[in-house]
Amino acid sequence: MTVDLEALGLAVKRAQWRNHRTMDAALRPVGISLVQWDALRAIERMPGASGHDLAVATFQSDQAFGTLANRLADRGLIVRSAGHGRRLEHELTDAGRAALRDGYEVAGPVLADLFEPLSEEQRIALSEVLSLLTADSAPAVEP
Repeated sequence: MTVDLEALGLAVKRAQWRNHRTMDAALRPVGISLVQWDALRAIERMPGASGHDLAVATFQSDQAFGTLANRLADRGLIVRSAGHGRRLEHELTDAGRAALRDGYEVAGPVLADLFEPLSEEQRIALSEVLSLLTADSAPAVEP
């Protein structure tokens, strides 16, 4: 038996799209999008990180992350400060930490529902397979 690799790729993309759409809708009442929450998570994990490092960690271009960071700063969720040279460093504000915390409260049950059709063994296997597939293309900075 031969697996249709195009169909397999489409199935992976469909699962990612479902995750993104479901999480985005669940985070809406918190007042943030999934992309914004992902940025807040990266900033929390990487205090003082540059925009480039955060862009890599969140799978965005430098320009896209810069635009997003400006929006987050305008909303009072992060502060940006001068680092070495032209580097801007990013930190969460109290409001940003609150939005992040609220996002975590929403995300747990949503992710549990998304992966509920899989047994624990299947979740482990899926995690291992996806790690294997992405090992050589992982960002230089952990997301």
